[in-house]
Amino acid sequence: MQVVIMRHGDAVLEAASDSVRPLSECGCDESVHMAAWLNGRGVKIDRVLVSPYLRAQQTLEKVRQCLSLPENVEIDILKELTPGGDPALVASELQHLALTGVSAVLVVSHLPLVGYLVAELCPGVCPPMFATSAMASIELNGETGQGSFDWQFSPCQVMAKV
Repeated sequence: MQVVIMRHGDAVLEAASDSVRPLSECGCDESVHMAAWLNGRGVKIDRVLVSPYLRAQQTLEKVRQCLSLPENVEIDILKELTPGGDPALVASELQHLALTGVSAVLVVSHLPLVGYLVAELCPGVCPPMFATSAMASIELNGETGQGSFDWQFSPCQVMAKV
């Protein structure tokens, strides 16, 4: 199963709490650019896992504007995808999805979880840093729960090629 892990877009700093920080204009733009880039790669997402935090939810809204998702795509909001979430629990959920026949999952979350999740899925890989709206792809073996790190791109890399 392909797992595309995305950090939320750039968010404003001032808000009543961390969970309600909205995307900035730059965060909206970068998320749209990354979704269009991913769409151009022909990735067919058939399941989405997203953090309940506002900026992650808004990132997914922007991604849906450009990424061809099935109309009936299942979207799961997981509290484990918040910044302090447990990467082992998320990895377990991803392994379960792989075993049920899901072929590609988009995960929208936060630092530091996105980096720790890569390391959890790919033993021996150090947790990579993620710019806002950056994406990484892992090929996950559902039987073993082990993944192989395929690629990682950030908005500045993708937008520089345009």
